[in-house]
Amino acid sequence: MGFFSSLFGKKQKPEEVKQEAKHEAPKQEVKREPIVEKKVETPVVETKKVEEIKKENMSDTIKFKIDGKECVGKNGQSILDAAIENGVYIPSLCHMKDVIPAGSCRICQIKMNGRTMAACTTPLTCDCNNLEIENDTPEINEVRKAIVEVLFVEGNHFCPSCEKSGCCELQALGYKYAMLVPRFQYAFPQREIFAASPNLMLDRNRCILCKKCVRIIKDEKGRSVFALKNRGHKLEINIDVDLAKTLSPAIAQKAMEICPVGAIIKKEKGFAVPIGSRKFDLKPIGIGNLN
Repeated sequence: MGFFSSLFGKKQKPEEVKQEAKHEAPKQEVKREPIVEKKVETPVVETKKVEEIKKENMSDTIKFKIDGKECVGKNGQSILDAAIENGVYIPSLCHMKDVIPAGSCRICQIKMNGRTMAACTTPLTCDCNNLEIENDTPEINEVRKAIVEVLFVEGNHFCPSCEKSGCCELQALGYKYAMLVPRFQYAFPQREIFAASPNLMLDRNRCILCKKCVRIIKDEKGRSVFALKNRGHKLEINIDVDLAKTLSPAIAQKAMEICPVGAIIKKEKGFAVPIGSRKFDLKPIGIGNLN
């Protein structure tokens, strides 16, 4: 036993262990201070500099060139609207001033930095300063001519008997780009004609889906008269029959005027202006007719 007691030490009694525990120093609680996040305040001087830089980049006046002609536009303004204000003609069949552009016809395509863009949906920005825009070039005009041909063959257009002949923008563009025989096959679709309204007729055979009537024509209460129906190659303009029957002659006349082709015709009086004295009979499109 002497060997083991010297090896492991003397065994303490429970009473002795309790007495030693009493003499141990009490544990001190460590108080932790709450972590406060310090806010880093940006100097006012630097903030002002950033705002000044932004204002410089968002300058209202944008200077650019179209086919070498110097033009001036406003930041955010569409290239097509800016071109019209500068006396530059860019053809379009779906554009109308102060109306949100749709980019439906693609006739207004131009070239910016080698890329083809739609002028009606492309806004001017600070990046457009001193930019060269291509518009009236053989390459672009050939593409526009092809688009006009496609619009002719995918519908049923009989210009000599159409009320809109001489005022039709599609017909005028066909003359402008010297369209003779389309390079594409005629589709000859079968489309319905709506004539239930006492003041208006909708001939879907001539419709090119510019969507002007959908975006603009509303009745006296602000309700849309026209809408889009179906999708893909079956897409067509639909008309609210009840609203169409109550349309005033003034709204029917407006619908006819904004339609670039002869799809919407005002009833009762036709060929009021004789052929030969109409808009594009007197001046070709693009000469004094910029919008």
